[in-house]
Amino acid sequence: MSRIATAGKWVRSWFASHRVELGLCLRLTISAVLTFVAAHFLNLAIALWAVLTAVVLTQLSVGRSVKATTDYFIATVGAAIYAGVVGTLVPHADEIWLLAALAIAVAPAALLAALNPRFSAAPFTVVLVLLAPTITHAAPLASALERVMEVAVGGVIGLLVSILVLPARAYDLVIEAAGQILDVMARLLSALFAKFTQSVDESLILNTQNEITAAFMRLEAIAAEAGHERLTRFTAEADQGPLLRTVLRLHHDLVMVARAVLVPLPEAFRARLGPLLVRCSEAAADYLRACATALRTRRGPPPLDAVVAALDAFDREMAALRQDIATRELTVDAVEQIFTLGFALDQLRAHLNDLARCVSEFAPSYTHSIAATSLR
Repeated sequence: MSRIATAGKWVRSWFASHRVELGLCLRLTISAVLTFVAAHFLNLAIALWAVLTAVVLTQLSVGRSVKATTDYFIATVGAAIYAGVVGTLVPHADEIWLLAALAIAVAPAALLAALNPRFSAAPFTVVLVLLAPTITHAAPLASALERVMEVAVGGVIGLLVSILVLPARAYDLVIEAAGQILDVMARLLSALFAKFTQSVDESLILNTQNEITAAFMRLEAIAAEAGHERLTRFTAEADQGPLLRTVLRLHHDLVMVARAVLVPLPEAFRARLGPLLVRCSEAAADYLRACATALRTRRGPPPLDAVVAALDAFDREMAALRQDIATRELTVDAVEQIFTLGFALDQLRAHLNDLARCVSEFAPSYTHSIAATSLR
């Protein structure tokens, strides 16, 4: 029984962690089946092309499906009209003329696709419109019209299925991706601040920084897809722009902290600031993780009290150190490091405050008057 329970728990966990992929699997299957039925109902000459169009245009998110459908339809209609005109004006009773018509039609379409990826379907459509009549024995313009009908059927069905069947909205995926970056930032923050007082594996820091960079690239791509979903929304939703900008600024803060830890702190500063830096890093890392959870669950931001207290304590001790120790006796690198660290923490304070406001934007039931509470 314990093995069965363990297996059942693993299956449930696997399904929960792959719900987006499973949703895409279901949508693709439904798109293919419905398009095949529609193609036969509409008496399309070759149902294969309509089904392939539906499968290609049913993407991981609604935004990506909208973008793919729009680009594919524009490229297909334009290329179909052009290929139909070429097929009509250039006689191709034999293979030599057919090759000439194919070259005349494909060359501009290929160049256009190379210049703009939005028209990547154009060469394929041109070839299909010119060569399909050799199978269906239809006129070039009729072949072009048939191709447009196939794309219209496959595209409409694929888009409707993407919107109606377990829709994976890019808008939600952006929030999820931002939360993942905040979690990774919390790990990096702890590792960076630990370098002030102890030895830390440099490869761990480098790998985490690379992970954040890759996550930002994914986030930017998903955010672009989310912009295409506006046409499918029936209600107003919070603007994701401020959240993306705030997460990027927090990343810049960590870059400044990474520069500050390149040189060891002077002994007098390390002894007095070390415990306070540990406290700051723990409070800030916990806050980043809590904000990531709040974003995913659409709750209000966590309290900032621990972060405020830690940063205030650091500021007071730093001010006392500047009075007790003559900074002019320090090396240039040490002075630059101390000022960089102080500036980075000031920026971190401001941007964590911005993060609190951003998180509150995505919590419908959260009281905005509470969300306005900021770091002093």
